Amino acid sequence: MSATIRAIGTAVPETTLEQAAVRDLFAAQPELGRLGRRLVPAAFDASAVEHRHTVLAELDRSRPAGAFRDTDGALHSPSTGTRNDRYRELAPPLFVEAARDALARADVDAASVTHVVTVSCTGFTQPGPDLDIVTELRLRRDVFRHHIGFMGCCAAFPALRIAAAFAEADPDAVVLVVCAELCTLHVRASDDPDQIVANSVFGDGAAAVVVTADGPGLRLDAFATAVVPESAGEMAWNIGDEGFEMVLSTAVPKLVGSSVAEAVASLLDGPAADVPVWAVHPGGRAILDRTQQALDLPDAAIAASRTVLRDHGNMSSATVLFVLREALDAGIPDGAAVVALAFGPGLTVESARLTMVRT
Repeated sequence: MSATIRAIGTAVPETTLEQAAVRDLFAAQPELGRLGRRLVPAAFDASAVEHRHTVLAELDRSRPAGAFRDTDGALHSPSTGTRNDRYRELAPPLFVEAARDALARADVDAASVTHVVTVSCTGFTQPGPDLDIVTELRLRRDVFRHHIGFMGCCAAFPALRIAAAFAEADPDAVVLVVCAELCTLHVRASDDPDQIVANSVFGDGAAAVVVTADGPGLRLDAFATAVVPESAGEMAWNIGDEGFEMVLSTAVPKLVGSSVAEAVASLLDGPAADVPVWAVHPGGRAILDRTQQALDLPDAAIAASRTVLRDHGNMSSATVLFVLREALDAGIPDGAAVVALAFGPGLTVESARLTMVRT
């Protein structure tokens, strides 16, 4: 018995940030030093992001000021507690909207859901989003609930492994996996190169999948995980006094390029280019470029990843599910292989091989 992703649902906040406008907002901050004034426009312009979404309406200069921006355009740096208060308020609707979309696309009744797995690394609250989903969608009160927290951009894969295990163990299991990230809650004006890169690429969004035993959809055939040696300090996600803090060294794209082929080797029967669809987490343009080069992939194989980066930016754990949804919408032939992969703190490479099953 195998497990299958029956459908993928997505949700984004209503505020869209145009990259040029948000670049100018960050570049105009008075506390930036000479280095920051040079790095901000360079990072934003090189990001390959055109627009992304945010729960912080005040990051759009045309909207009223708020806790993160005053009327003169100066950015504030609220405490971690204030940021997490906004997470508690604004994350649940995204979790629920993505879950509702996935169930509708799968044509699965909410009452049939047996397990809920939620994923997030951009805020904490308890009772958590798993209970919000159960309550708002009126799921059964005996639904099993699980939460994966603070694992970063690759966390969708542990969630999918859990879902697959449930579905393979019980042919009646209906597992709802929901990833939601409010990355822009942690932006702040800074001269720090890591923070500038984070400001330039991260957006907010949620994605959900319905996993069952067999059935039409993306069959989950195999998983792989690998830790790049001596790379623990190159990518990290820490809790600071003024928000969560990203460590993203300039060595990450090179490390990804040198390790990705070995990391996914167990999922391949031949050359990587023989797999027509690669759903690569678009952590940034350089990461996509290095991955494509290392695996010798044609542009078409990685097109969905570049589209999601352009239209949404990096939404941490939800992003790879957006990429799979983009690939599905573009059309994946029956029987075609798909490899999905993402990178997270560690430096960890998580991946999966899937097969499109139409009937």
